[in-house]
Amino acid sequence: MSRRDQMIKKIKELMYEPEYIRNIGIVAHIDHGKTTLSDNLLAAAGMISSELAGDQRFLDFDEQEQERGITIDAANVSMVHSYEDNQYLINLIDTPGHVDFGGDVTRAMRAVDGAVVVVCAVEGIMPQTETVLRQALKENVRPVLFINKVDRLINELKLDDLELQNRFIKIIAGVNKLIKNMAPEQFKEEWQVKIEDGTVAFGSAYHNWAINVPEMMKTNITFKDIIQYCNDDNQKELASKIKIEEVILGMVVEHLPSPKIAQAYRVPKIWSGDIDSVEGQGMINTDSTSPLAVMVTDVSIDKHAGEIATGRVYGGSIEKGSEIFFVGSMSKARTQQVGVYMGPERINTDIVPAGNIVAITGARGAIAGETITDADHNIAPFESLEHISEPVVTVAVEAKNTKDLPKLIEVLRQVGKEDPTLRVEINEETGEHLIAGMGELHLEVIIYRINDKGLEVETSEPIVVYRETIAGTATNVEGKSPNKHNRFYIDIEPLSDDLMNAISEGEIQEGRVKGKESAKVFQDHGLDKDEAKKVWDVYKHSIFVNKTRGIQYLDEIKELLMEGFESALDDGPLADEKAMGIKISLMDAKIHEDAVHRGPAQVLPAIRKAVYGGIMLAQPTLMEPMQKVYISVPQDYMGAATREIQNRRGQIVEMGQEGDMSTIESKVPVSEMFGFAGDIRSAAEGRCIWSTENSGFERIPRELQNQIVREIRERKGLSPEPYGPDHYLG
Repeated sequence: MSRRDQMIKKIKELMYEPEYIRNIGIVAHIDHGKTTLSDNLLAAAGMISSELAGDQRFLDFDEQEQERGITIDAANVSMVHSYEDNQYLINLIDTPGHVDFGGDVTRAMRAVDGAVVVVCAVEGIMPQTETVLRQALKENVRPVLFINKVDRLINELKLDDLELQNRFIKIIAGVNKLIKNMAPEQFKEEWQVKIEDGTVAFGSAYHNWAINVPEMMKTNITFKDIIQYCNDDNQKELASKIKIEEVILGMVVEHLPSPKIAQAYRVPKIWSGDIDSVEGQGMINTDSTSPLAVMVTDVSIDKHAGEIATGRVYGGSIEKGSEIFFVGSMSKARTQQVGVYMGPERINTDIVPAGNIVAITGARGAIAGETITDADHNIAPFESLEHISEPVVTVAVEAKNTKDLPKLIEVLRQVGKEDPTLRVEINEETGEHLIAGMGELHLEVIIYRINDKGLEVETSEPIVVYRETIAGTATNVEGKSPNKHNRFYIDIEPLSDDLMNAISEGEIQEGRVKGKESAKVFQDHGLDKDEAKKVWDVYKHSIFVNKTRGIQYLDEIKELLMEGFESALDDGPLADEKAMGIKISLMDAKIHEDAVHRGPAQVLPAIRKAVYGGIMLAQPTLMEPMQKVYISVPQDYMGAATREIQNRRGQIVEMGQEGDMSTIESKVPVSEMFGFAGDIRSAAEGRCIWSTENSGFERIPRELQNQIVREIRERKGLSPEPYGPDHYLG
C-alpha cells in the first residue's frame, strides 16, 4: 500500500475520533510566509517532496496564484501527524493575506477552531495581521503564534542575541494586546501567547526549521546555536535537528482545541437555535449520530464535477447519495460525493462525520453561509457570515460577442456564488452588468477567471463606490402620498458615531427590530430609554425610529413604512448611491381610514419622498471609500514616497523609523489609488514594501463634492444637478 493510500485509510479512521482532530487555519499579512509554512507541513505528511518544501507553494495551485506569487483562494488539506505515540488528523486551511481577499479568511475562520498566526520577524505586526486576528477572534478561534523569517534578522540585519530577544518581545506583546482587546471575555487571559508554555515558535519556513521552548528543552539547542548555524550558512543541518513540522504541529496538537472542546463554546455563538434541543446537544457534543448540521463556508465550480461546497460538519454525518435540505433557500438536493481535500484534489470517503471539514459534490444551489441538514429535518440556521470590509470598486463588464450575452449572465452568477464578497448587479433596464470588488487586484483576478471560463469580456475603467449621508438636521419634513390622503412627518439627523460603530462591530444587528429586548443595546450606545424601545429598523448603518403615539392604522402599514425607508437608502437623492449614517424619526402621521387608499402604491412613495426631501434639507454630503496605506522605505526615498501620497489627496497619519527604514502610515481615497503600485515602485526605485487596508468611508472635501456628484450623475444617465427638496415635498 502506497504512503498516500495509507494516509487516506488513516484519515477515514481518525474522522470518527473528534479528540484526535484539529481544524486549523494559517493566517497572516501578505508575504509573511503562510503558504511556505503549509508546504513544510505537507512535506511532513508525505504529500510533497521535502526538498521542494518552501519553494513549491503546493497550495497555490491556481494559475493566477502561481503567476502573481500570492494566495488568492483559501486552500484546504487534510493530513495525519504523529505526536507522542498518537496520530492526529489535521484539517488545514491556508488563507490569503492580501486585503482584497479578506472575505476568504472570514469564511475559513467559521470552519476552523484554531489558527496559526504567522508574523514576519523583519516587518513585525502589519495591518492585515490585525485584521486576520480580529476575524479569527470574532469567530472564537484560538490563536498560536509563529514568528517567521528569523534567519533574515541574523543574516541581513545582523542582530545579536539580545536584539533578537527584544524584537520577539515586541511582536509577542503586540499580538497579546490584540488578543486582550478582541478575544471573547472568558478567553482574554487563557489565549495569551507565551514563550514559556510553547504557544510561540520561531523559525524560517523557507529554510525548514523552527524552535520553541519545549523543543529547546528536548534538543538543547539555544538561540546562540541558531545564530551560529545561520552565520555559517548551515541552515540545512539546523533543519535536520529542529524540524519545523514537528514544532508547529506539536504546538497545534498541544494548544489548539479539538472539535470536542471547541464546539462546546463556539456553537452557542455561531448557531441561532436552542442549545438544549437534540440538534443543539448533538453539535455541543460533536455527535456523529445526531441530526445533520453543516455550515457551508465556500462554493467553487469544478469544470468536471460542477458545484463543490466546502463546509464544517458541526453535527451528524453527511453521506454520499443522501438527500439534503438547505435551510436558507428551503430547497433540497442530493449529494453525489462527499470527502476531504488534499490540496488540489478531493478524496472521496463516502461519509464525513461531525468535527470535520467536508467537500460536497452535487450540493447544487448552496451558497457560502448556507446551513445544510437532513432532508426530513429543518433546523435553525447558523449565524450569517459578516465580512469585515465591503466592495468599493466597480467595473462594467460586456461580452465581446453579442451571442455570448446569455453565457455572460450565467458566468457572472457563478463567480458571484464562488466569491460572496463580490457584488454582481445585472441591470435589466440599462443592460449593464456591474461587478463590485474589494479593490483593483480583486477585480483583475475575477475578470481573468471570467475569461478562463471561455468567455471573452471587455471591462470599463474602474468606478469607485460612494455613499451619501447628511451633515445637518431637518425637522417636520412632510411626505405626501400620491392621492394626498396620507401624510408622514419625519425628523432627520446624522446617526451618532457610537451607534455607527456598534452596527459596524456587529453589536447591533442590521434588520427589522423584533421585540423590546434590543432596547438595552440601543440605550448603551446613546439613545434615551424611550427612544431605544421604539427603534423599528436598522438598515445600511441607519435607523428608523417610531416616535408617534396612538396613531390609528399605523401598525397595518408598519412593514410598508420600513420597506419605503430601506428602498430610499438603496439609492439616495444626491447621486443615486447608497445612503448611510442617518437617523430618521417618524414624528406624526395622517393615515386614511379606508385600506384601499393606504396601500403600497400610496405609502411607499410618501415615505420615500419624505426621506429624500429630508436628506436634501439636511446638508446632503457625499462620502468616499478610504484606504490606509503603509509604506516601509529607505530613508533616502522617504520624500519621494510622501510626495506620492500627498499627490493623491492622501493624509500622512504617522511616520516612524526602524533601523535605516522609514515607515509611513497614511490615508488615501480609493479613487486616487489606481496605478499606485507602479508609481510607488518608480518613486522608491523598487526599494519599498507597501500594503493597504480598507478604512471605511469619509466625507469628500466640500470643494470637490459638486464636481464628483455631477460626474456620477452623468455617468448614470441622470440630470447633471440633483433635485432640490421641493421636488420631493411639493
